[in-house]
Amino acid sequence: MKLWKFTVENDVVQYGDRERRQLTPTGCNEPFRDRYWCPKLQWFRKESCPFINQRECANYQDMCGSL
Repeated sequence: MKLWKFTVENDVVQYGDRERRQLTPTGCNEPFRDRYWCPKLQWFRKESCPFINQRECANYQDMCGSL
């Protein structure tokens, strides 16, 4: 049985058997249908991430303990 997987590596977004060029510089908020990919959570969010970059995201997580 094959698992459906969403990954962002080397400027390529792969989902299932398909792939495309990465649209965002860091892989954060990579759009897929009506959701946005969060590499930190390894899951999709309903809204785009409010942080400017991954460092800001990490700082928030360090201060608050979670996203």
